[in-house]
Amino acid sequence: MEHIIPLAERMRPTSLDNYIGQKHLVGEGAILRNAIESNLLPSIILWGPPGVGKTTLANIIAHQLKRPFYGLSAINAGVKDIREIIDKAKSNSLFAQKNPILFIDEIHRFSKSQQDSLLGAVEKGVITLIGATTENPSFEVISALLSRCQVYILKPLDKEDLLAMLDLAMKTDSILKTKNIRILEGEALLRLSGGDGRKLLNVFELVVNTIGSDEIEITNEKVTNIIQQNIALYDKAGENHYDIISAFIKSIRGSDPNAAVYWLARMIEGGEDPLFIARRLVILASEDIGNANPTALVIATNCFQAVNVIGFPESRIILSQAVTYLAASAKSNAAYMAINSAIEAVKNGGDLPVPLHLRNAPTKLMKDIGYGKEYQYSHGYTSNFSNQEYLPEGLSGVKFYDPGNNAREKEIRDHLKKLWGDKYKY
Repeated sequence: MEHIIPLAERMRPTSLDNYIGQKHLVGEGAILRNAIESNLLPSIILWGPPGVGKTTLANIIAHQLKRPFYGLSAINAGVKDIREIIDKAKSNSLFAQKNPILFIDEIHRFSKSQQDSLLGAVEKGVITLIGATTENPSFEVISALLSRCQVYILKPLDKEDLLAMLDLAMKTDSILKTKNIRILEGEALLRLSGGDGRKLLNVFELVVNTIGSDEIEITNEKVTNIIQQNIALYDKAGENHYDIISAFIKSIRGSDPNAAVYWLARMIEGGEDPLFIARRLVILASEDIGNANPTALVIATNCFQAVNVIGFPESRIILSQAVTYLAASAKSNAAYMAINSAIEAVKNGGDLPVPLHLRNAPTKLMKDIGYGKEYQYSHGYTSNFSNQEYLPEGLSGVKFYDPGNNAREKEIRDHLKKLWGDKYKY
């Protein structure tokens, strides 16, 4: 039986000129394009969601720079694999070959020791590293390696990019161009893609193959029905990674432990990184529970630490305990809204001066001009509280934190009202 290469692979571009999206990086005059065209490419980290062109861009860079190219996946590669490539690169340099490009997909999955093994070769220019990650490299890449790399952020493909990708596929793909395909409605295709070009082409190919004729009219209803019939295929392939994590978070936020543990199971069976799950729980504990139950953050943080130490399969039990606890907990987004409101005030108000009585006064001159003068040390007053101003002039009385409607935050609200009276209108 003849093996047919998937559409997404057949459509993989080979040059920057037919690369769709990421114009802020590789458009005419953009920073990464300039680095490539001038052959002054540093080691880089490409950070962005799935299907936005990270692997493709790495291949294009190697092709355009005419460099040897080695690719590793952090899922199944180890220190031994890295060292073999570095040794090969050192040997090749003796014959005046250009230093190769080492592409590491999902570099965030590399352990500290694996990332450490790259440092010397990257620093000495033995290899040019291109790492791809869907996770924030500030948290997932060791600082020593990160400091030797330039981080470029890739964005989800927008509507125009996705439509251009479909149009190009219909016009140039060896199989699709033999058919008369008309997209009467494209909203379902775009919605299912989620800004992921690979997913868009996979869905489009499935729809075309399912309809199975040379005259094809695509509508939202047809796309939805076909994908629903084949949803298991996409789950197994991990295509709806972000859809599942979204359902997982929303189930916990919605106080449904049954749905939450189901989506947890889906991620576990799909091979999701347990630390990815645990990290989201830490964020959720503050964003969606906050001071309604401060213990939630303690539970989530301990869960993250335990998962890091224990590993699979036992850590599934720890995750289940944390997930069901967080889902069953009282909810509040007051802390989340407070910092958002305060940041908005900073953006709108600029750098407002710190009131003199709150300023630090380490020198005599500062004391002489009033720094720290009239500051009231709270512990020197009844109930460890002094009714003085802590906000800059112009923001006095502005309330950023509005305690939620739950038992614990009602106690907080009553306490603050007792302290501040009508100042913040609690």
